[in-house]
Amino acid sequence: MSLIADRPGPGLARPYRFPQVVRRDTAGGRVVAAHLPGQNLAVALLLLDAGAGREPVGREGLGAVLAKALEEGTAQRDATAYALAIEALGTELVTGLDWDSFQVSVQVPVERLSAAVALLAEAVRTPKLDPDDVRRVRDDEATALRMDWANPGPRAEAALRADLFGAQNRWGRPMYGDPESVAALDPEDVTVFHSEWFLRPGTLVVAGDLDRLDLDALGAAAFAGTGGGPPPAEGPIDVPLRAGRRIILVDRPGSVQSTLRLGHAAPHRAHPDHVPTSLAGTVLGGAFTSRLNHLIREVRGYTYGIRGDFASSRRFGRFAVSSGVQTSVTAPALVEAVGEITRTRAGGVTEDELAVARSWRAGQLSVELQSPRAIASALTTLVVHDLPDDYHARLRESLLAADVADVSAAAATHLHPEALTLVVEGDAALIRDELAATGLGEIVDARP
Repeated sequence: MSLIADRPGPGLARPYRFPQVVRRDTAGGRVVAAHLPGQNLAVALLLLDAGAGREPVGREGLGAVLAKALEEGTAQRDATAYALAIEALGTELVTGLDWDSFQVSVQVPVERLSAAVALLAEAVRTPKLDPDDVRRVRDDEATALRMDWANPGPRAEAALRADLFGAQNRWGRPMYGDPESVAALDPEDVTVFHSEWFLRPGTLVVAGDLDRLDLDALGAAAFAGTGGGPPPAEGPIDVPLRAGRRIILVDRPGSVQSTLRLGHAAPHRAHPDHVPTSLAGTVLGGAFTSRLNHLIREVRGYTYGIRGDFASSRRFGRFAVSSGVQTSVTAPALVEAVGEITRTRAGGVTEDELAVARSWRAGQLSVELQSPRAIASALTTLVVHDLPDDYHARLRESLLAADVADVSAAAATHLHPEALTLVVEGDAALIRDELAATGLGEIVDARP
């Protein structure tokens, strides 16, 4: 006897309303806030134009080391005293780094936000950066990266990024650096990076009950002692597509699995096709019900999971597919993945597939954008990508209004199966010949 069940259809997206956005210039910087009436928790996030993209080539990892060094004491107090002060408010510094920005935030009850912002600013603007502390933090970070890079994945990711964007460019190297680049940093590198990028005012993002908060006072605390203004804006990077596919083989002798990373360059975050392109990515590989996961996992049984979607920053983007498969099915899994990308570009999406993707993506907004921290994160998107204040308020409608023609056109425009870089990290002695037989592209060995 067998049990057969139909897959549940998409539900209705839950109601969702983004809070009112307030912008204010004060004390040489800018405050961007969202009003959350009656909310007893508040978040303040200092957003600096000091992302990984600002690091010099050959000094990758500066931001990650500096993030960990911020709580090693300040000009006013040592590490223990600072830790006691921040813990007394019931909070902690939360740091974040991406290609476009460096973020430091605190979350506290509304009445404590002013004191928390003052401590945040103390750490960001006047860190002690004792050379011995910086070396210890650097060594800890390099050790963590060595452990991470001993696993499958990071080498394949680095090979893909270098091939797409060029290893001679900062954006063609790993966002957090690699074990060698971090280990080579010295305290002066960190101090210079701080002086160049962390003493500019930046933007203070606030999410909370604005009736109980003084935004001007918060801005004055966050921007005290700063100067220089914002750095010049840099436009999108023109990344040419590869003329033909290639396979980059990252040798991992003895591996029983192959790690797959497929990708090509894609539009930057503020591109007008962002919504339909993201929905095309959701249908193809961005959800458990996606085409790639259905074919490679459910039908073929090659993997526990495969994911493919578009990711973008202020200056560049990329389409990427990632998975891990048994060594014996490396070549057929790669062929099937490229074939599904090709079919999606040529044939577009169906109404049933798009209905699921629309409902899921729109429904996520009502689930994810509930907490003050999530709202603060959404505000950073407005600032970094220069989006209008009503962007999030209109996003749900934009997702639900996208039709098959829009999304299929985005797939046809922004998927480039003929230009894919196919990175395979596995036992080269066992998979090289089968990969060559696929005819997917020339095989190039990755640099050691």
